[in-house]
Amino acid sequence: MLNLMLIDLWLSITLYVLLGLFVVLIVLMFAIVPIKTWFVALVSGAHVSMARLIGMKMRRIKVAPIVDAYIMARKAGIKVDISELETHQLAGGDIQKVINALISAHSAKINLPVDLAKAIDLAGRDVNLAVRNSVTPKVMETDWIGAVAKDGIELKVKVRITVRVNIARLVGGAGDDTILARVGEGIVTTVGSAETHTEVLENPDFISQKVLDKGLDTGTAYEILSIDIADIDVGKNVGADLMKDSAEAKKVIAQAEAEERRAMAAAHEQEMKAKTQEMQAMVLAAQAEVPKAMAEAIKNGKMGVMDYYKIQNLTSDTAMRNAIAGVDPNNSKKPPKI
Repeated sequence: MLNLMLIDLWLSITLYVLLGLFVVLIVLMFAIVPIKTWFVALVSGAHVSMARLIGMKMRRIKVAPIVDAYIMARKAGIKVDISELETHQLAGGDIQKVINALISAHSAKINLPVDLAKAIDLAGRDVNLAVRNSVTPKVMETDWIGAVAKDGIELKVKVRITVRVNIARLVGGAGDDTILARVGEGIVTTVGSAETHTEVLENPDFISQKVLDKGLDTGTAYEILSIDIADIDVGKNVGADLMKDSAEAKKVIAQAEAEERRAMAAAHEQEMKAKTQEMQAMVLAAQAEVPKAMAEAIKNGKMGVMDYYKIQNLTSDTAMRNAIAGVDPNNSKKPPKI
């Protein structure tokens, strides 16, 4: 009897333990295994294995967004593997944008591979916007661009550029700034090659056609559809301004050269005055030696006293004649007084 009671007790304990383990197992299964997500994918025709879902859960990946995106892709007829979506999310991409872009491209009959869509998203570009701009062209407008024709007249041009995104070149292709810079350069070159500014004003489409023929969208993420002149205006006469500036510069140079020649002439005049004063000093020095020579000659008997008086009379006579004529013996160039 005691043995039967022990057996019943042991069986009861075992039953309760097994029941508890079963409850714990059920709780853990619902906590770890996303049964709801698995069931939704199953009934949506986008089956995902339970093992993959558990693996994603163990790697702390948000399962629901990936499965929802996978279901959307399969419903839209896009062949994509859920592992690709998982890898893209782990790389920091936005799988919802990628799937929306793929669906939009598929509906618009645009060839957009899954790998390219993921690459565009990881490159930091809005893949949805790229698909929309590929379907609906984008219009860019330049600022006023100044260009000078051969006749020297400046023209100011504003241009509208209609572009369509080239998805195949979106990764690694140049953006808006490059398109605007190339168009601006093309306008300057085209207007600069015109003989007169009136040619451009009469045929503004001449600019559009010339610039469009240059293939400015090479290496960019866009395909240029059209280039339209939004506005064109006449600026200043650059040629006349340049000629005026050139004449002013030549005038300044000529004035500088004339000033240099005047300074050289003034310096030469001062030099000649100094030489004249030097010669006058030499004359005075020579004149000072005359009395000494005369005294020496009289002393040595080479000149008599009468000869000396004759010289004095001649000097006095010369001085008297100069006084009567009004001539300054120190300045022979002074005109006589009348």
